[in-house]
Amino acid sequence: MKAARGSVVSKKGTPWGTIIAVVAIVALAAAVITYYMIASAPKRDQASREEAAASFAPTASDPDPSKRIPGVITATYTGSVHVLPTERVAYDKTPPFGGPHDQTWATCTGIVYPNAVRTENMVHALEHGSVWIAYNPQQISGDALNLLSVRAKDKPFTMLSPYPGLDKPISLQSWGHQLKLDKADDPRIDEFIAALRSNPNGVYPEVGASCDAVPGSFDPDNPPPFDPSKPGPDAKPMDYKGSTAAQGENGAPSAGMPTAPASAPASGAPSQ
Repeated sequence: MKAARGSVVSKKGTPWGTIIAVVAIVALAAAVITYYMIASAPKRDQASREEAAASFAPTASDPDPSKRIPGVITATYTGSVHVLPTERVAYDKTPPFGGPHDQTWATCTGIVYPNAVRTENMVHALEHGSVWIAYNPQQISGDALNLLSVRAKDKPFTMLSPYPGLDKPISLQSWGHQLKLDKADDPRIDEFIAALRSNPNGVYPEVGASCDAVPGSFDPDNPPPFDPSKPGPDAKPMDYKGSTAAQGENGAPSAGMPTAPASAPASGAPSQ
């Protein structure tokens, strides 16, 4: 009897197949969780940065909180002054943050442009309430570029692009506002965005305007390229009234063109 019982026990053996399957499932689950934690870390970190900057959101009593951000410069520009796709503007700031611009805006629906985009289209997007994060590609790359990208990617009324020749590593623009910075982890980036992106208190000309792509006029996958050369003598000045053939938004007739008022002088802001 003892021999028989021993024989039966030995035949049952250790369920190695089940153990191996369980271990594999646990390892796979751990790998998935680890991957998720790593992959989601930038978004979770960005959520924390946005929460820290929430006190800079505009209110009726504090319509332009960017005035509390050290380093922000401002200028006053008149909107709706359009130029043709073949024309350039002799902007007074680098990068510009207001003034005459192309009649078609650059797509600003959380786009991360890998290459520099024509300035005149980017400025029009600012008129719609977007924030443009520009960076010097010779100074910003790797982790620093990832830090900037997470501020822009899939964020409404936001766009990111390289800007060759930029005199600082990073420059943020909204209509009439600019902030230049050295580091991608500077909390003022998130404060600037919180204060000015889609600010409804009259800090940009066209409240409620779209940031969507304009089919047939602007392709975010193949946008008009940035021109690094200095504008020539035929470039339109900052007090330009607008080109007759450059109609309104995306080619729609524009009342009063080309007699739109000239750009107002900068409000004491230093030239960049």
